[in-house]
Amino acid sequence: MGAGAAAAIRVHDLNYTYPDGTAALEHVSFEIEKGESVALVGPNGAGKSTLLLHLNGILHSKTSRGAVEILGEPINPKKVHKMPKKIGIVFQDPDDMLFMPLLADDVAFGPINLGIEKDEVKRQVKDSLLRVGLAGYETRVSHHLSGGEKKRAAIATVLSMDPEIIAMDEPTANLDPKSREELIEILRTLKDEGKTLIIITHDVNAIPELADRVIVLEKTVIADGTTREVFADSDMLVAAGLDVPTIMQFFEVLQAFGYPCDVLPLSIDGAVKNLTETIENGSGHLHLHIHKHTHTEVGAVRGKYQHHRTAANCPK
Repeated sequence: MGAGAAAAIRVHDLNYTYPDGTAALEHVSFEIEKGESVALVGPNGAGKSTLLLHLNGILHSKTSRGAVEILGEPINPKKVHKMPKKIGIVFQDPDDMLFMPLLADDVAFGPINLGIEKDEVKRQVKDSLLRVGLAGYETRVSHHLSGGEKKRAAIATVLSMDPEIIAMDEPTANLDPKSREELIEILRTLKDEGKTLIIITHDVNAIPELADRVIVLEKTVIADGTTREVFADSDMLVAAGLDVPTIMQFFEVLQAFGYPCDVLPLSIDGAVKNLTETIENGSGHLHLHIHKHTHTEVGAVRGKYQHHRTAANCPK
């Protein structure tokens, strides 16, 4: 970030305690630059959604301490109604965002409340629905949409206000494979357009496609780095009850069979590139073999990721 340039999001020593006295956030600090795409991960109850609600001023009380700045300006509780133009929040349950008679009304709700002129609102509604693959759905009843369509509709309600930052809570949760891929493609496009994205997710297989950076939260920030750096720290991931992309696990098993791979791929695209280069270097062949330590090494890999799954299922 250049000298004097404002971060998209700056959080400094943020603390929040629930009314019952339970600490939800403790000394949380980080910065996100404009145009960055960041995954926010952590076990259930880690404070991820609570943090998200602080980013646009929805959750602000006497039990909050610390500073949150959006595009260089501190959150002002008296001006929360203006925040959607800066940062849009897409909630995990799209029904929390779809409450008008027709989908066009839902998508128009935000721009109308921002005081945008009627003709411009119509244009933004049409454009936002087009961007999420719901062109022509203006007169549909929102609650009659499929789960995947509702997720995309919820994103459209935010896009219609054209915020510089978009924060999403579990965007791919509870979707079938086709709907998940459609949603991921929308997020990829937003990333390519230069939108600043912060994505809460447990979908570790989607993270390499969507985020260049990962922040691990467990009431406080316990890790912050590139996607590769964070997923390479298996001890930290186990301690936090988190997993790594399935493709990384598979290539660790391949290593036990003699596959030459110093850097594990994070995604299918990375795997295809890695395999292609390895086969080309092997004169068109892939050489795997079983040696005396193979079964031990495979068992170690399986045990490590069984540990991940066990940790993830343990109550916190």
